[in-house]
Amino acid sequence: MMARIVGLSGSLRRASFNTALLHAAARLLPAGSTLEIADIRGVPLYDGDVEAAGVPPAVAALKAQVARADGLLIATPEYNHAMPGVLKNAIDWMSRPPQEPPVFLRRPVAVIGAAPSPFGTARAQPSLLPVLRALRTRVFSDALPLYVTHADKAFDAQGQLVDATHRERLAAFLTDFLAFIART
Repeated sequence: MMARIVGLSGSLRRASFNTALLHAAARLLPAGSTLEIADIRGVPLYDGDVEAAGVPPAVAALKAQVARADGLLIATPEYNHAMPGVLKNAIDWMSRPPQEPPVFLRRPVAVIGAAPSPFGTARAQPSLLPVLRALRTRVFSDALPLYVTHADKAFDAQGQLVDATHRERLAAFLTDFLAFIART
């Protein structure tokens, strides 16, 4: 199945393991499918007064990018056992204003993540699920969750995913996610 996927990293850090994980995913996708990494750096903190004055250009561009995709791949870090605020903020903005056609409605979404801890993002990923369900996405749950543990060792200094086991698991996860997109 050929699909156009948008990758959304929940980290703003330049050397982010989660952004690096999305780059690895883009390289591991089967031929014919693409993964375009979106940027949330310019998304302001949600403010109803700002929204009333008009949706900020960075938000409009992000919404349009996701709306054109066949699926959304979110790579989340884990901050205090949950997703980071910048990720939740970007999701909140994309769900606004409510009278517009919803960008998330029935969109296939998969969640992955990388962290230096031995637990990876085992607690952050579940914190996204109530939000994704409230937005009525189609959450991919066919495969085992993909947590890149000990990310500081799984990636090299250039941000390449060098851990063979994690690379193999990511490739299998992506194949399963593409099949899920084809079915939905």
